[in-house]
Amino acid sequence: MFELNAVSFALPEKVLLHPISLQFNTGKIYGIIGPNGSGKSTLIKLLARQQMPTSGQLKFNQRVIQQWKHRAFAREVAYLPQYLPQANNLTTRGLLQMGRYAWNGLLGRNLKQDEQAIQNALEWTNMQNYADQFVDTLSGGERSRVWLAMLLAQQSRFLLLDEPLAALDIAHQVEVMQLIQKLVKNLNLGVIIVIHDINLAARFCDELIALQSGKLLMQGSPQNIMTPQALAQIYHIHLQVQAHPIDHIPVAFF
Repeated sequence: MFELNAVSFALPEKVLLHPISLQFNTGKIYGIIGPNGSGKSTLIKLLARQQMPTSGQLKFNQRVIQQWKHRAFAREVAYLPQYLPQANNLTTRGLLQMGRYAWNGLLGRNLKQDEQAIQNALEWTNMQNYADQFVDTLSGGERSRVWLAMLLAQQSRFLLLDEPLAALDIAHQVEVMQLIQKLVKNLNLGVIIVIHDINLAARFCDELIALQSGKLLMQGSPQNIMTPQALAQIYHIHLQVQAHPIDHIPVAFF
């Protein structure tokens, strides 16, 4: 569990995240929403230990985040940045083997448990047929599944995803969110995702956290956040909201 108590982050010339208090648990998908520059990526980088808080206290599993060793933390929390690193000359299986670094280090051998973790990750993401294909030859949707598979091979309890849908068409966006939802349900993971499409967020996330100008504006269920009044506060635009005729999930439109 993540616990943030008045956590903030500032550069010398600007406060990127004002004091914020939140909790995140496993078994849920948390959608971080808000306009550009609202502090979404800053928040997820703090959770991923890519940056350290300027003030306040950030804990994971009741331990202050600074006290965690790098590899021990990676066994618990996996992070996918907004801009993915290059995977030149790496096959899908090779990339997943890198996900085992937290357990074995750079020189660790692929032991039986590593192979089982890799095989499970391939099956969960339906990437078995791409195991020996080079990552840079895959389509956008396939690459997204491969990177998710690498996080799963890491066997972490929390996945931190910074705009994983940004480069995907709508079909692949839905495919990735359906996969994330299935993984959370079947593996009891916690997922924290920065997401711009509020309708996808409402459909797939259990809780929404809205930021604005580096401040926590509101948080709650999609039903509570997806109202014309709340969305006007978040995005400064008037949107209509209706319940989907089949499953009654709120849908926003201009």
